[in-house]
Amino acid sequence: MNNSHEEATARSTESHGVERTVAAIWRIESARIIATLTRLTGDFGLAEDLAQEAVIDALRQWPEQGVPRNPASWLTAVAKRKAIDGFRRRERLDQRLAVMGQELEREQESAVDELPWDPDEIDDDVLRLVFISCHPVLAREARVALTLRVVGGLSSEEIGRAFLLPVATVQQRIVRAKKTLAAAQVPFEVPSHGELPERLGSVLGVLYLIFNEGHTASSGTDWMRPELGQEAARLARGLAALMPKEPEVHGLLALMELTAARFPARVDAKGEPVLLADQDRQRWDQGKISRGRQALERADALGRGRGAYCLQAAIARCHALAPHIEETDWDQIVVLYEALGRLAPSPVVELNRAAAVAMATGPESALRIIDGIRATGALRGYHLLPATRAELLLRLGREEEARLEFALAASLAGNERERALLQAKAAGS
Repeated sequence: MNNSHEEATARSTESHGVERTVAAIWRIESARIIATLTRLTGDFGLAEDLAQEAVIDALRQWPEQGVPRNPASWLTAVAKRKAIDGFRRRERLDQRLAVMGQELEREQESAVDELPWDPDEIDDDVLRLVFISCHPVLAREARVALTLRVVGGLSSEEIGRAFLLPVATVQQRIVRAKKTLAAAQVPFEVPSHGELPERLGSVLGVLYLIFNEGHTASSGTDWMRPELGQEAARLARGLAALMPKEPEVHGLLALMELTAARFPARVDAKGEPVLLADQDRQRWDQGKISRGRQALERADALGRGRGAYCLQAAIARCHALAPHIEETDWDQIVVLYEALGRLAPSPVVELNRAAAVAMATGPESALRIIDGIRATGALRGYHLLPATRAELLLRLGREEEARLEFALAASLAGNERERALLQAKAAGS
């Protein structure tokens, strides 16, 4: 009896170990596997389904047979065989089937343990996959979900937790996205030179959105979701390796590295927000700061001028280099925000410029900028507008007005931690 119990426990432990192994492999290799299958089948949705079926086979077989020496190769080969079987059942003995069969034969003849790609080389298949996942034909929410699922290797449950969405909602978005791509007959290719600026902008925009949600969660009980920011940075690093001659790719990566460097100091031991002026800069990640500076230098070295992401990275670098908030080069930050406002005008950029002006020249001139923004109604409902205005009023000694603005900001904030911070300021505590 005891032996049976021990054997069952051992099998359960081994099974859980295999599950963790499969999850880790999927996270690292899923983009390559799906990209390879998409190229061979010509069907993005089918490619992901085949890869998922191979994962199910792995979860069923590996606990008994053991984990292969090169699991990614095993998953790819199994998925290819499933594709071939499916084509045969549908009597599609076409050129595509022949190509897939030839590839399988070559892989089996060479060595079972070899990967179907060079692990040190990032090929165009992954880049094509990134552009498909972020195609402009998809809604923004669908691009985010699909990018995290297919390129980032996150499960629907992980995406749901990150954005506080039901798993069913995430799954529906992914299914609809794949159907939309199929209906639009989106080709598996890197956009042409003429289409690249718009399409690359879509990709960068999705990664930027994901990172921002990690930096400051739009809702929920946690002020930050650092794992989401880390995932966006990981994807940006991959994109920078794929497109080394695109300055804005390096600029976005630089912005993420320099901003993520402050993550360890942005919350206290209880998870409460710690604002920039109060952060212990000894806790900033110097490795990330160094990588961010190098990425910005690579962007500048291309000699094509700074775009919006490079300018934001330059602002983040000013913060990263200052030993204390009083030693920050606020004049330079104001200039950079002015350049950003001309290149990519938006009321949020103007609000950020006002905050920098307050530090550079005082709260009075900054308050005039903010009142001008409010007059346009452009940021109605955006909690950081009254929050920033409240800080300026407080510095001017207009405490009662400041408390009213803090209360308004708290009522608009979606994040519980941020709301509590603003409510405390409204109460004067």
